[in-house]
Amino acid sequence: MTPTEAHRTTLRALADTFIPGFEGKADHAEFWRRKGSEGVDVDLVFAVIAEQPQTAQQEFRKLLGLLNSPMLGITWLGPLKPFHRLTAEQRQQLLRSWAQSNLPQLRKGFHALRKLLVFLYYGSSGANQPNGAWEAIGYAGPLPDEVVDTPRPIRTLQPTADVTYDCDVLVIGSGAGGGVIAGELAAAGQRVLVLEKGPYCHGCDFTQREVEMLGKLYDAKGTLSTQDGGIGLLAGSCLGGGTTVNWAGAFRTPDYVLQEWAREHQVPHFASLEFKKSLDAVSRALSVNIDYTRHNGQNQALWDGSRKLGQEVKLIPRNEKGLSDADPHFKGLGYSTLGDRYGIKQGTLNTYLLQAFEHGARILADTRVERVTIQEGHATGAEAVHTTADGHAVRVTVQARRVVVAGGAVQSPALLLRSGLRHPHLGQHLHLHPTVVVSARYPERMDPWHGPSMSVVNDCFTMLNGTNFGAKLETPPAHIGLMAMVLPWQSGEQHKQMMLNSAYLGSFIVLTRDRDGGRVSIDKNGAPLIDYTLSDFDRANMLQGVRAAAEIHAAAGATEIYLPHGTLPTLQVRDGRIQNPEVLDQLPHLSWKANQFGLYSAHQMSTCRMGGDAATHPVSPSGETYEVKNLFVADASAFPACSGVNPMLTIMALAHYTAQGMKANPPAAVQAGGRAVEMAS
Repeated sequence: MTPTEAHRTTLRALADTFIPGFEGKADHAEFWRRKGSEGVDVDLVFAVIAEQPQTAQQEFRKLLGLLNSPMLGITWLGPLKPFHRLTAEQRQQLLRSWAQSNLPQLRKGFHALRKLLVFLYYGSSGANQPNGAWEAIGYAGPLPDEVVDTPRPIRTLQPTADVTYDCDVLVIGSGAGGGVIAGELAAAGQRVLVLEKGPYCHGCDFTQREVEMLGKLYDAKGTLSTQDGGIGLLAGSCLGGGTTVNWAGAFRTPDYVLQEWAREHQVPHFASLEFKKSLDAVSRALSVNIDYTRHNGQNQALWDGSRKLGQEVKLIPRNEKGLSDADPHFKGLGYSTLGDRYGIKQGTLNTYLLQAFEHGARILADTRVERVTIQEGHATGAEAVHTTADGHAVRVTVQARRVVVAGGAVQSPALLLRSGLRHPHLGQHLHLHPTVVVSARYPERMDPWHGPSMSVVNDCFTMLNGTNFGAKLETPPAHIGLMAMVLPWQSGEQHKQMMLNSAYLGSFIVLTRDRDGGRVSIDKNGAPLIDYTLSDFDRANMLQGVRAAAEIHAAAGATEIYLPHGTLPTLQVRDGRIQNPEVLDQLPHLSWKANQFGLYSAHQMSTCRMGGDAATHPVSPSGETYEVKNLFVADASAFPACSGVNPMLTIMALAHYTAQGMKANPPAAVQAGGRAVEMAS
């Protein structure tokens, strides 16, 4: 959309309402005085909106039109004036009314504006210009430069004009799935080409500036969400994919999940020794270990509180190498979700993609694949558009003997649907590990932005009520912009006070293994549309996890606990005991509709699920699609169901196993003009 001055005026007024300025506050006077429009670049808002599907852009245009209209008053029974002409108190009343509205469109509009504006206000900074709110909060921002800039170890293709490439294997996506496939097949002597939608960043390219890095390294500039706005999704979109921006947790797939997949989806290899060997192989390649000794404040709280309650707690295996106890290393781990400038985290950038490049694979970043080309039921390549460094579009045509789709569980089904596949289960069965945050204030500084984002896990609630479903308790990355977005907003003053206390906040996440799923479809332009509603079954498990997280916070010494609902139920704690436990009892009786609470996902799975029944599974146990020969899927979208753990290692093991089968079985022949044309290299 083309922004107008009226749009900018409205957005500045909104920023000043979500983050108002207050005069006369003695402590941290400048923090209280500074208002939202002084820290939000409204042009960034429009840049983010431009990354959304056309339907979302149209909705945003209508939302701004409503806010600019006197008819706005009808939505909250207030004065018939546009938003910017209301008094400061009237603006707050309107926003509170929208937050609690029975109309889902108003709740969606409130949360979309809130998340975006508070994130930009608290998360933005320049190369030599720290954010004006950080000093009072105690957030240091990007660490001082201690890294020597080094040459990029991978030399990517840089076409400047329309181009055609020929290869044995085209790999679309470079994360946990695509990176492993590329490394394995290139090392086996096959000619591999990797296409990646996002950019190639290395070392000092990872600036640790939150708004810049989320905008550069994540799909939809970090604002991917379900169509109703109820769930925010984080999905890596850069060379290395999710392995470049994840939190370094390297969980092995639980045996009960592998056995369930093998039994219920007729994929026996998940329960085989060969699949365990693939898990072992990728674990070795990533240097997975638990050889670290320091936790940050919130991980230590999860450890201490769990132990005090007699609950088992474990160290999380992490894919890091060369880690020391030195303070810069320890602090630097906290920036892993913004990319690792130190080279400690062993994602596919440092391992399988590098291996692929060293064995002759060609890699092309900044390239969006429009469709896979198909001839007589066989995949033959792809059509794509590369964006050059100076912003020009270059058409890319690829001729390939095999195509591997590994763009993630949102983009992979969208690509296959754009390419003409029509399996009735394609895009269905979307699992998200729906996640809520339970935060607490501690008497001592927690500095949750430093140290490993996740190093401790409590698995006591993963198999509830005799089922394989439940919730894991972990800790999230906690940089200041994301924290501002997650913390509830009931008024500008309340939210500012919580932000001022950020250094004393510790957060646990309740990561739910969801039984019931959603779907990914495409709009008329081929962009993915995500639909997901949390079921009653999964919500009940999630709320058991919320209660457990609150009790652990209390046992660990927190004084106040903030529960993940828009009404902000708060628990008071004294001497390790919750003083108002009836608040926890009431949680199941609150309304949990979309945008009445904060719900997030960093793991998307199962939209091209693998299975032995071709009628109900788009992908066969070999990884090849049932509809199209020589077309494979090798990412979390191929999971038969939800993994129940952070999925990186499972994705990599599945890709590794799939690659062994691809090496052993040459591609099928294509019939052309009445004669067989061999598609093998």
